[in-house]
Amino acid sequence: MKPFQDAEHLPSRGTWDPSQLPRQRKGKTPQMHGRYPDYDVLAEVDHWDDVTRKLVVGRVENVPPYRFFGEREVPTLEAFCDCLTAQDDEPRIPVLAYVDEKLFENDGDGYQYFDMPTDQETWRTVARGLDDEAAKLGRDSFAVLVAHEQHEVVHRFDQGELYGGAWATFNVSRAWSIVVRYVCEAFYAHPWAWNEIGFGGPAYPRGYAAFGSPQLGEEEHWEAKEAVDVDAMQDTQRKGLD
Repeated sequence: MKPFQDAEHLPSRGTWDPSQLPRQRKGKTPQMHGRYPDYDVLAEVDHWDDVTRKLVVGRVENVPPYRFFGEREVPTLEAFCDCLTAQDDEPRIPVLAYVDEKLFENDGDGYQYFDMPTDQETWRTVARGLDDEAAKLGRDSFAVLVAHEQHEVVHRFDQGELYGGAWATFNVSRAWSIVVRYVCEAFYAHPWAWNEIGFGGPAYPRGYAAFGSPQLGEEEHWEAKEAVDVDAMQDTQRKGLD
């Protein structure tokens, strides 16, 4: 596929389709499209120490089973996590499985908002609240809402505009910040996300020798090469989307 050369070739928000990005040719990314189609961070495993290698590869090969969330909560929250991370096709990073592991092991971030319950109870309440919103639309679960309905519910959650029922039991805006923190941590700890954003992965023990100026050709030979030459900030401003 011919790479995009400038922002004019990219569609505006509302018509954006990730499939218009190059097809991933090495390794995996969510939905197998991305800006770095010939990059696979797992090709660098031999340059990592044993502990790091086991940890990172394990995130792909040893997805934890669900032990915290119940049978009804799992599909609801999987759909929620996929909506947040724009994963609408396979392969998907199993974000909720890693959230579940963290909650089951009570491996929190070391603090709790004064007006919020535990993170475990926050997640369970969010699951109930999402299904409550689905019920208002005549559906049994958030998971069976169509995409635009899910996006609308998530948008209102983001804006703190969900009321009544489960939502009345806590600070909705704080709940949003808690669950988004968990989702982002799980997503961006996964090697497929690293492929998507061109992250070089652990630099230990090899380290970096180049000064890191792409304009001067001072990149490491193993770093990702971007196939889409678009400045995301400038493109967003040009389209009036910021």
